[in-house]
Amino acid sequence: MYKKQMLMQKIVCMMTLIASALVFVSSLGLSTDLYDALSKTILYPDYDLEYTSVTGSRVYYDMFGFNSAFTVVGIVLILVNVLLFLTNTHSRRKYYIGNYIATGLSVAAAIGVSAWCIPQIADYKSQFQNNVDFEQLKAFSKDWGTLYIGPEDTFWFDICFVVFGILLLCAALLVLNCIFKVKVMKAEQRAIGSGKEVQNG
Repeated sequence: MYKKQMLMQKIVCMMTLIASALVFVSSLGLSTDLYDALSKTILYPDYDLEYTSVTGSRVYYDMFGFNSAFTVVGIVLILVNVLLFLTNTHSRRKYYIGNYIATGLSVAAAIGVSAWCIPQIADYKSQFQNNVDFEQLKAFSKDWGTLYIGPEDTFWFDICFVVFGILLLCAALLVLNCIFKVKVMKAEQRAIGSGKEVQNG
């Protein structure tokens, strides 16, 4: 049982770190297509976001602040999950307070980041699909040689939801691993206690 638990904790910690890296990558990709398609439609983005060749294209600039914060959050998430390895939570046979803290921080960060990001990403996706005049965008793209994306081109929005799903799954697995670890440690302690009683008897 101990070998299975040790293997599980190693896999789960690695999955969690990879998931946090995917969050960072998705933050970089989120505005890529929107930038190529929409950024040039607004002539004076520093002064008037309504002065645009394509109705609704301001969504790119409206989400710019969120996207920048999203990228920073992705980096912070990676650093938080590196603690799992710095505290040897992935390989330690017996957990100590530092391992429980690292696990708790990782789970709390995953839940907190997901709760903050998912609703906003869903809102910006809705704004993109419902507010942008795609006929105007198609004409602008043809005239100026920019990228055209349609209302169905929401790959980066959608992949963010998948990534956060993976992140939350990893958080759940960390909790299960911690519970499993406590049970295994208690079982080992009982076995040691039984051995001592046999020797004393």
